[in-house]
Parts: sequence; structure tokens; C-alpha cells
Amino acid sequence: MSDSTPAGPYRCGFIALIGRPNVGKSTLLNTLVGEKLAIVTPKPQTTRTRLMGIKTLSQAQLIFVDTPGIHSHAGSLLNRHTVELALGALQETDAVLFLVDAQRGIVDGDEKIAARLSGLSTPVIGVVNKIDLLPRPALLPVLDRLAGLLPGREVVPVSALHDTNTAELLSTLIQPLPVGPALYPSDELTDQSERMLAQEMIREQLFFNTQQEIPYATAAVIEEFTERPDKSLLVVRAAIHVERASQKPIVIGRGGARLKKIGQAARRRLEAFFGCKVFLELFVKVSKGWTNRPGMLHELGLSDVSTRRA
Repeated sequence: MSDSTPAGPYRCGFIALIGRPNVGKSTLLNTLVGEKLAIVTPKPQTTRTRLMGIKTLSQAQLIFVDTPGIHSHAGSLLNRHTVELALGALQETDAVLFLVDAQRGIVDGDEKIAARLSGLSTPVIGVVNKIDLLPRPALLPVLDRLAGLLPGREVVPVSALHDTNTAELLSTLIQPLPVGPALYPSDELTDQSERMLAQEMIREQLFFNTQQEIPYATAAVIEEFTERPDKSLLVVRAAIHVERASQKPIVIGRGGARLKKIGQAARRRLEAFFGCKVFLELFVKVSKGWTNRPGMLHELGLSDVSTRRA
């Protein structure tokens, strides 16, 4: 995405990405920022925390806040917490991107979110994502329906996966942001620590390599994160937590095969991101009922923290 010549005062603001699970919020954040910061898997409810992605242009700094998908099946403390995080972002940002899935069309969950957004004074932009999966004649009714749910608001069709029409989306976003200086250095892409990013990369591979309920019952916690500049080496030790003893052998696999596969894929991802060799050690712990334990959620970085700097 190219940056155009500055026009008018400099603008800077926070933008929440809101929508149902699996509509492509994390993929869009990665595409807009130009770096894979948020983990992306085919499974819904992959995102558990707020993740900031920072896009600095000559005329504006856009600080995107990726949020967990808003859904109604929020039984555990973890699930309730993720939904609260997403809804809380609506009150703390300067603009909202409301994403829907072009292929699935507008469903009941989208209508409920749109109803929540209708009372916001914050600028809201509707985004119809995954337009690459739908022929144009079938796309027009989806655009019209979303425009009807968001009267007076802009609606922009995009393909986050193929970087289609995202430059127009950026242009549309800049104007509603408040006038003000950049809040982050121009070369900064996220507020997340390297340790937390590594933790998420390991969890991404847990989602890819386990099935059914197992991914949602697992969490990764970095227990060692040591850089050894003399050897151009990063040493990472991480515990994979499961809720029940019966889940531990599933994650490990026969003869340790699945855990080895998870570790190899995560190591490749870590090495590509950090640009150095990585020694990664994984082990599995049983932490009964961790998804309902506030202390455990805090340890995982799932405490509710405001998006704005003090």
C-alpha cells in the first residue's frame, strides 16, 4: 500500500476491529500493518486478547485494535472475558471497523452487533471482507444490506487475504480520526512484547495441529525468553497448559509426534519473525479448569487493559 502526499493536519487515532468470530479481523490487521502480528487460523475464536497494530503514514498514524470475535456462547470465564474485551473497545477508540463475511452474508449475529453500533457517536465504517470468495452480482446485496444496518455510515468491500481495496479503506479511515501527533515511533508496529508475540505464535500451531475442543482448552506460557547475541540465538521455553489430564496425551501425540510437529512449526515461525536461530523447548502441564481461573488468565496476559496509553 502506497502512502500519498500529506494533505491537511496530521491525524492519529485508535481504531477497533469488531465482528463475529472468523470474519477476518486478524488477517485485515496484518494486511493493513504489513506484518503478521496477529495469529490467524481457520478455527473461530482464535483471538483471545486485544492486539494493537500500528500503521504510520505521512499524514496519519492509525492504531488498529484487533479484538476477539463477538459471540453468544460465552460460558467460561475466558469466553466471557474475550467478549467483554471486544465490547469494551467500542468505548475507548476513535473509530470502529465493523467486519462481516461476504461469503456468509449478513447473519443474525451481525445484526445484533450492528444494533449495538447504531447508538455510538464514534465513527463506524462497515467492511465487507472476503469479496474474493463471491461473484460481484452476489456481493451487491450484501453491501446494500450492511448499508441498511449502518445508515449514514461508509461501507467498503475488501479482501484482506489478497490486499484488495485496502488502500481505499485506509483513506476512508483517516478523515474521521482526531487531529494530533503520532503516539508511537514510526518504526513501531505493535505494543505487544516479543515474549507475548512468541507465546501467540506457539498457540497458533496448537490450533493448527489439534482438533475439536482441544485448541480451546490449551494455552501457551513462555517460561524462558533469552537472547544470546554472541550466538545469534533466541532460547525459548514454553509450557502448554491443558484443562484435563486426558488432554495431555492428545497434545503430546504418539511417541511425542504431535508436540514435535507443533514445536517445529512454531520454531520456523519464530525464526522468520525474529530473524535468528531459535532453540524452542515445549512441555505440557495439566492446569485443571484454567479457563475459569482469574489468576491463570492474568498470567496469560488476558487481563482487561485499556487500549490507550496513560
